[in-house]
Amino acid sequence: MSTPEKTSRVSGFHKKSPRERLDFVAGFSGLDAVEVGHLANMGNLDPHLADHLIENVIGTMNVPVGVATNMRVDGEDILVPMATEESSVVAAVCNAARQCYDSGGFVTSMSGTLMIAVSDPVHARIRILERREEIKAVCDACDPVLVKLGGGFRDVEVRIIESAGGPMVVTHLIVDTRDAMGANAVNSMAEKLAPQIEVWCGGRVYLRILSNLADRRLARARAVWTCDAIGGAAVRDGIISAFQFAAADPYRAATHNKGVMNGISAVVLATGNDTRAVEAGAHAYAARRGAYGSLTDWEVTAEGDLAGTIELPMAVGLIGGATKLHPTARACLKILGVASADRLSRIIAAVGLAQNFSALKALATTGIQKGHMSLHAQNIAMMAGAVGDEVAALASVLVGLGTVRVDVAEVELRKLRG
Repeated sequence: MSTPEKTSRVSGFHKKSPRERLDFVAGFSGLDAVEVGHLANMGNLDPHLADHLIENVIGTMNVPVGVATNMRVDGEDILVPMATEESSVVAAVCNAARQCYDSGGFVTSMSGTLMIAVSDPVHARIRILERREEIKAVCDACDPVLVKLGGGFRDVEVRIIESAGGPMVVTHLIVDTRDAMGANAVNSMAEKLAPQIEVWCGGRVYLRILSNLADRRLARARAVWTCDAIGGAAVRDGIISAFQFAAADPYRAATHNKGVMNGISAVVLATGNDTRAVEAGAHAYAARRGAYGSLTDWEVTAEGDLAGTIELPMAVGLIGGATKLHPTARACLKILGVASADRLSRIIAAVGLAQNFSALKALATTGIQKGHMSLHAQNIAMMAGAVGDEVAALASVLVGLGTVRVDVAEVELRKLRG
């Protein structure tokens, strides 16, 4: 008897329960009982809630949550929860924060919680600008609660851009979203306004969506590391040289900024915010001058110490979506003790600066691999089959050998076990 051909076309899949979907996937993909058990383990996330957060749920993906210590932000000592699967990310933030703690820690600021909605008609910039008050009325009527909280429409800007299909008129709605990330509010305003723009201009609105280049919602952080704290002027100059390389070369800048985002995305994820939106905004901002560059700046102070700064869009919130619904996200926000999206944004920027300091210092001194190796070795030890106390013991052997590979780990594990 021939085996029925597998098909991914499943009628009514979205109507099934998570367990029914998982059973189908297990049969389709040949998952064994252990693999099914891992997917079925929902942890502290109620299956009913998970099924309403996203579509076609079959399980959850547990990510470790660590806490960065030594963080002093604007004179206040805080603990920062970070959700990430990558070794050394949390440790890097802790070490950077410790080395600038005595010089005051991180000082932060925020440009404001403004988002941009973009709609692209093909005509009549002036006619749109003439109707500012009508636009305000339409936008504010979309979210009266936001207006009551002090937010809402702030301004309208119109740009003309050239495209392969001809000129486009781009309308920007400037909206104060208060403590929300603001995507739904801004998108609703853009959708509501689109028919009006078509009437006013005689063109057609093609796109009605927010921009993740939230350049009116910039988070900034700065800190000073004394020469004594970081190991001397040679280390300071090495860090600045590594930064200058990233500022000049987009190939290096990509990895440089990836390190910045290691820290930022970990806090964004831990608090239930949109990591993709923040990542997209950050990388677009890094290319705002026409070439992709560094999100951070490093220089020598008048006293001869090392000063670091960071500035990037930070569209995060405290209300709406997983931020309010996910129990772990709620706990992480309580650990942070933040009362506003503004404060959360500034803390996240400080974490990104701390992460970058540690990466640049490693490059300028021992090299990135040496600092990362001991933590990476533990992962390799577990991949080789080490359990319990074997993990630390095998990791130590691998670091001592200077070769952190699974095949070597398997051989050394057999030796440890006699």
